[in-house]
Amino acid sequence: MHRRDFIRLVGGGVVVAATTATASCAPVGVDPRAAWDNPGATETDIRRKALSFAILAPNPHNMQPWMADLRTPGEVTFHADRTRLLPVTDPFNRQIVIGFGGVLAYLQMALRQLGQSAEQVTFPEGEAHPLLDDRPIARVRLVGERKSPPDPLFPRLLDRRTDRGAYADRAIDTAAFADLLTSPHVQGSLDPALVERLKGLVYEGARIEAHTPAAHQESVERTFIGARDVAAHPWGISLDQPMMTAMNAVGILTKAKMATPGTTAFNESLKFLKTAADTSRGFVWITTPGNSRHDQIVAGESYARLSLMVAAHGLAIHPWSQGLQEYATQKPVFDALHRELAPDGGRIQMLARIGYPKSTLRPAPRRGLAAQIRSA
Repeated sequence: MHRRDFIRLVGGGVVVAATTATASCAPVGVDPRAAWDNPGATETDIRRKALSFAILAPNPHNMQPWMADLRTPGEVTFHADRTRLLPVTDPFNRQIVIGFGGVLAYLQMALRQLGQSAEQVTFPEGEAHPLLDDRPIARVRLVGERKSPPDPLFPRLLDRRTDRGAYADRAIDTAAFADLLTSPHVQGSLDPALVERLKGLVYEGARIEAHTPAAHQESVERTFIGARDVAAHPWGISLDQPMMTAMNAVGILTKAKMATPGTTAFNESLKFLKTAADTSRGFVWITTPGNSRHDQIVAGESYARLSLMVAAHGLAIHPWSQGLQEYATQKPVFDALHRELAPDGGRIQMLARIGYPKSTLRPAPRRGLAAQIRSA
């Protein structure tokens, strides 16, 4: 941190004062993480109860672009909220569709937990290319009592986190790692040489994004800083830890500065990412034979299960997707990752770093079920 900014932050007890002042200005009674507290407890419609769990699934930039239509009894039809896409960093909506795979996986788990079986059809009116349109992403129909036991991973659903921070200096248990690779389409490595190469590639993808103005601005616009801003925007990338709130209150950490190369906010963001990359203890990735919308849904379902397995083993996971994105400046990293991890072909849909967490994290904010239901 630049010396002048450090002095502004800590001089005269500004950290405490700024954090307290900002917290006191947060919207009264608004908890951006309320959706994680006893999901579905007040719901009587089993579809809404299951959806209360489904909306907690991981998704790109935490955009939560899901709309669930419940107007047909016994069915849930998913559509994309096209106001919540990532047109620069996800130009073909591939990552958004992967996010829908996660929602569908969680919904099926929740329905099984509630004693229901359901049939699922993806893109029942055809796949939308090159961009999503108003056609449904999936239709899920309840078909009676479940014929299989509850999913053993369901109890981990509320434990899942995306941990973007530095990981502990501790080798990953090899038996736990082997268990992760039993999830469909998942591969991975703890090989030190490969891990070092991947550390460099994922950070290079992040560096390229930071220096591609339109791509970087898209992420900055979807970042909310401080307790008040996050409470007002329970989606996107949330930076509401006390230190972040204090830095925002004194003008060190703002969206404008995050977007401007050379500022403390910009430089520290890259430094944070470099440290995260360097503390990776292993990597896992999800590869599909092709890149159809169905392949993307399958990748999202696989990642959803993988993230729960990670939580079950006390590990941390952080999807690092910049180098897999399709905008032009990422092509060198995109090609290098595919040469390294998919030399025989296929599309790498997800790449994530793993390790052991250094601290306990709060879950990411959620908009809540009411904001994502389309019904009369």
